[in-house]
Amino acid sequence: MHLREYAAHDATGLSQLIRTRQVSAQEVRSVALQAIETLNPHLNALVETWHDEPAPQSGDFYGVPFLIKDLGIAAQGRRSELGSSLALGCSAEADSHLMRRLRRAGLMPLGRTTTPEFAASTTTESRLTGPTRNPWDVERSAGGSSGGSGAAVAAGMVPVAHATDGGGSIRVPASLCGLFGLKPSRGRVPMGPDVDEVWSGLAVHGVLTRTVRDSAALLDAVQGHAAGDPFQIPSPVISFLEQSRREPGALRIGVQTRPLDGQALHPAVQTALLETVRQIESLGHRVEEIEPNIGLSWESFVELNGRFWSSNTAAWIDAIAAATGRSIDATHLEPATLSLYQYGKTLSATDLLGALFERNVVARRLGSYFQRYDLLLSPTLPNLAPVVGQYNAQQEYLDGRGWMNQVFSQSPFTALANVIGAPAMSVPLSHDPQTGLPIGMQFMARFGDEGMLLALAGQLERALPWAGRHPRVWAGNL
Repeated sequence: MHLREYAAHDATGLSQLIRTRQVSAQEVRSVALQAIETLNPHLNALVETWHDEPAPQSGDFYGVPFLIKDLGIAAQGRRSELGSSLALGCSAEADSHLMRRLRRAGLMPLGRTTTPEFAASTTTESRLTGPTRNPWDVERSAGGSSGGSGAAVAAGMVPVAHATDGGGSIRVPASLCGLFGLKPSRGRVPMGPDVDEVWSGLAVHGVLTRTVRDSAALLDAVQGHAAGDPFQIPSPVISFLEQSRREPGALRIGVQTRPLDGQALHPAVQTALLETVRQIESLGHRVEEIEPNIGLSWESFVELNGRFWSSNTAAWIDAIAAATGRSIDATHLEPATLSLYQYGKTLSATDLLGALFERNVVARRLGSYFQRYDLLLSPTLPNLAPVVGQYNAQQEYLDGRGWMNQVFSQSPFTALANVIGAPAMSVPLSHDPQTGLPIGMQFMARFGDEGMLLALAGQLERALPWAGRHPRVWAGNL
């Protein structure tokens, strides 16, 4: 198998080649490692590559290469360092529930991908590993916090990679790297066994892929409650893969044209949104411009997220410092992370309860919205990919609340889905004609309705195929 052939196939296509014995799993693994070793020096998407993982035995994705993010998922005997010097050398004693399910699906893990320190950013430029670069323009960010996974999939190193999303961390790199990224509903994919919910329920697990069918089939493979989960969502009667193949019917879609913080969209993003509206109307959907009323001011919305982010990060840091014996200071933490830690340590139990109350306010308001509309459309991001170094330029001068303002101004559309626990996806429907950079569009559905999102995504992929668009750094060019 040549790299051009390998890069031309998504995970489903590779699994079919292996299953019909047109190529062996070992050959696919060898070519994937070649792609990683050749391209990673240009992108810095991987923390480490694994050459000694045992081959899977079976599964729908038997032998398909994939990567896990350096955060949120545990692989037995493998390091999990969260992009931080504080956790350097920490490793997992056992597979987490999700890792077991990914292995059971037959996926072949080949390494772990970069993440910003403690995932507290939407760019992947940690001090420990250095910046991860965008395959479309290596001077630009690949996004975050699943930026390494996004860069690796977009460049064709692997067809699929694990990702997490606590405020947009699947959808941001999907948008910036030209990928499909689905954030599932809260509770759809298990977080255990060591935790029940991450970031007080804001964070979920998912994957980044180049095709809708890969995301749908992998969600089928890993979804469902595990023993001890705090709650469970009923599994779909019809598989997510099958739903992605069906027409969604005429949907009622509200369009949010400006972020809640009032900032203007980049002209290319504005144009892309208008074109997306025209395209989905041509497919028979009813579209109406709306201004969501979430029941809170933008400042209060950022504050409630800040309380969740900082209190959970502080507890995380305390636990790792206790386990490693390392000091909680600038020796082991970046300025932004340390400021979040300090912010979190000032909060009381009643502060966190206040954030939970406000989360309920937002969820009830949006729940009412989704009784009138099927989906909410917006750009995934208001701007194009930032130049490497631009995002973090001021972090040493910001306190914890200031850092939250920075993060949320960069990604003001995405966190709403995390707060209410709803599924949302970024679809690579456009690009900037001047720079060639991808522009993703975000669709959000009511809680538990990933099937509707996947049906629309499949329809959009068939009508407006994006598979032929490749970045400058692309395994198929080797």
